[in-house]
Amino acid sequence: MARASEDFMRLQSGYLFPEVARRIKAWQERNPGRKVLRLSIGNTTEALPPTVAEAMKRKIDLLTDRSTYTGYGDEQGDAMLREALAEHYRNEYGVDLPVSAFFVSDGAKSDAANIQSVFSRSAIPAVQDPAYPVYVDSSVAGGHTGDFSPALGGYSGIVYMPATAGNGFIAEPPREHADIIYLCFPNNPTGAVAARDELKAFVDYAHREGSVIVFDSAYSDYIGNPDLPHSIYEIEGAEDCAIEIGSFSKNAGFTGVRLGWSIVPEAIRAEDSPAGTLHRLWNRRQCTFFNGASSISQAGGIAALSGKGREECMDLVRYYKGNASIIRTGIESAGLRCYGGTDSPYIWTECPDGMTSWQFFDYLLEKAHVAVTPGSGFGKAGEGYVRISSYGHREDVEEAVRSIKENLG
Repeated sequence: MARASEDFMRLQSGYLFPEVARRIKAWQERNPGRKVLRLSIGNTTEALPPTVAEAMKRKIDLLTDRSTYTGYGDEQGDAMLREALAEHYRNEYGVDLPVSAFFVSDGAKSDAANIQSVFSRSAIPAVQDPAYPVYVDSSVAGGHTGDFSPALGGYSGIVYMPATAGNGFIAEPPREHADIIYLCFPNNPTGAVAARDELKAFVDYAHREGSVIVFDSAYSDYIGNPDLPHSIYEIEGAEDCAIEIGSFSKNAGFTGVRLGWSIVPEAIRAEDSPAGTLHRLWNRRQCTFFNGASSISQAGGIAALSGKGREECMDLVRYYKGNASIIRTGIESAGLRCYGGTDSPYIWTECPDGMTSWQFFDYLLEKAHVAVTPGSGFGKAGEGYVRISSYGHREDVEEAVRSIKENLG
């Protein structure tokens, strides 16, 4: 008889964002006709950049003509897109990586989970706490952990790196050994961005422990401070110990279009194998289980990295950062303590009056008709906070902030 996966069955409750959606739906059923102002899930709302949209339309036209139709592409990604990504890293970050290190995918979330398939099940994962749920959940489903411990507030077998107000929400390298270290900057959910010396500490740890860093840079375009690094490869020594994951979702509006990339340099070493092994295994994984990202999406990605496309994408980023500024200013004027929202689209907000994360979620929904994301859904250290997202129409963001200010207290 077939058996269900013991690893998947270790996962606790439901995934965070469907639970948020369930509670919003239940509230709407109790309050028919009432509008919910959503500042919860980080889902983009504004139209695609014109240059990007036109490129995808042209690609569709080519696919409608037999003489220009194309089927499967390279599993690693369109050659022009990979070359454009390598040029983007050279020109904007001063990082020179070979085109062969870039693998195009259907988004950062899937890569963040799937990358574990090239590591042994015995590999010990380390995650920031709080953290984007996919890092923890994929570690559990991938067989890298033990059971959930209520006393611990997490899973045995995972090394948790606390990111709190006390350390500016920048976790320090763990004191114990870990094999796979998940980092995300600008951070989801706290909005914090690590400085060069803080990332260098992780690179040094990885060299010392024989670990590999998985660096999620999905929000890198939101960094405005020129002194802050956008890529882990801006840190000396990172090329032989770090994998980087990027996305077009939050700068080009591809949350529904789906397109991202991972960088797996050949120089990365695994403990039991020479340099090049992880690169080869990831290539094998993609060729075996993936037929490549949509050719239409990739045409849009090429356009997004063009001169005009980059200008339009950064206009989109500035729009959401403008929303973040409005939210942060309004939240602070309402007497709440918050973090992030400057080099990030997220505002990490402390719950008032000793409320738990879900209590404050329910309070804002009931009183202000505003939906946020409970911080406890990102880990034990997220309790007592909520994440407020700047992704939304400007008029809705302004209305939500007014409602919070009028109804809080």
